[in-house]
Amino acid sequence: MKKKRVLLVLVISITVLLSGCSFLESKLNSFKGSLVGVSYTADFYDNYGAKFFTASGNKIDIDGNYVEDSVSDSESTSYSLSSVITITIDGKEIETCGNTVIFAEEGLQPDVEFTLSDVDSSSSGLSGLTSISKVINQYKNYFGKSRVVVIQSQLGVPICAYSGDDVYWEIPDDLPKMTKLMVDGKALYIHRANFEIIDNELIQ
Repeated sequence: MKKKRVLLVLVISITVLLSGCSFLESKLNSFKGSLVGVSYTADFYDNYGAKFFTASGNKIDIDGNYVEDSVSDSESTSYSLSSVITITIDGKEIETCGNTVIFAEEGLQPDVEFTLSDVDSSSSGLSGLTSISKVINQYKNYFGKSRVVVIQSQLGVPICAYSGDDVYWEIPDDLPKMTKLMVDGKALYIHRANFEIIDNELIQ
């Protein structure tokens, strides 16, 4: 009877220990902000929606960079998250600030990649540079599924659009200035970008 009890306690202890290790590993992974498990393509865009760099890899880490705040008449030191992020792709680093970056899981392709010729640039200045609905309507027949994700630069210039039956978004608490979208089970991370998720029936 004692042997059974000792064996039971031992099994429970090992289970708890392994669970604790998995929990700790998960937390450390989340703290690092890793895109692990599948391959991703990272596309970099300027404020006008023009792609200027592409990289891909199997293991991607994204880290925010903290800077020391200057506080007068204070003995304590505080830090805040800067606008610079460090992206590590298969061990190689990219440091970027201010640009839009889209990380698409392998196998996830946009239905449309917009070009500057799609943008109505007749207005002066950057405000009101484009009518999103006008641009989207031009490509309505490209979207075969029930919801459309339109991604724009921070200035509102359309970059690309994806469509899917099951589309949702969330804010990862471990990735700086990032939004995670899921399109039919595939991940789409965007850094410093605007986006809309539109029911296909609303596109006239």
